[in-house]
Amino acid sequence: MHEPTLKIEGIRVAYGKKEILQGVDFELAEGETLCLLGANGSGKSTAMNAISGFVGCKQGTIKLEGQEIQNLPAHKSFALGLVQVSQSRDLFPQLSVEDNLKLGAHVRSRDTAAVELERVYGYFPRLKERRSQRVMTLSGGEQQMVAIGRAVMARPRVLLLDEPSGGLSPQFVNEIGTIIAALKEDGATMLMIEQNLGLAFMVADRFIILRDGVVVDGGTVADYADDHEEIVRSIYL
Repeated sequence: MHEPTLKIEGIRVAYGKKEILQGVDFELAEGETLCLLGANGSGKSTAMNAISGFVGCKQGTIKLEGQEIQNLPAHKSFALGLVQVSQSRDLFPQLSVEDNLKLGAHVRSRDTAAVELERVYGYFPRLKERRSQRVMTLSGGEQQMVAIGRAVMARPRVLLLDEPSGGLSPQFVNEIGTIIAALKEDGATMLMIEQNLGLAFMVADRFIILRDGVVVDGGTVADYADDHEEIVRSIYL
């Protein structure tokens, strides 16, 4: 039996005296897309930030391909291949689309980065058309594409997506979903937080539901394809 790419065991995270995660367990297999669902304040973003090294764990383990990585600083987690696209996107608005994308491959040689850039443009032809534009001139949906494209430039072992549809028009939600599905088809391993169940169920293999810092439910997308209402009840009731 293969070791899961990512294994979370009993992690607890607190901000001051307030415990946000109270012993969370889940696994992510190679090539799988797992979606974290839950109401605001359930602990989804905290779990993702603990995995990527932006917040520390007071208890529990996080293993990347068997290697314990809990409490590593974010830049070391990134170097190991955990690459997060945050809700804020963290782009450089004065730089061009292409310059923002190249920052994702700063640890690679120039020749390798050029290959990765063309690969990313294959997923995002719209960005190739706008490669010389400053990011500040793009729409929100296009900026989200730049943020995801920059992460893909790093060839992540696990791609972490925090609300990729957040604030986007239905057109861009569909475009982002199509791109994520293409990444999945090409073997990407992804952990995603998403409130839009249509997008979540379009691209995810499995989901888990967090409530008050614990996992309360979960399953395969195929088993719930015709019953989104049951998922909503699990999240909010």
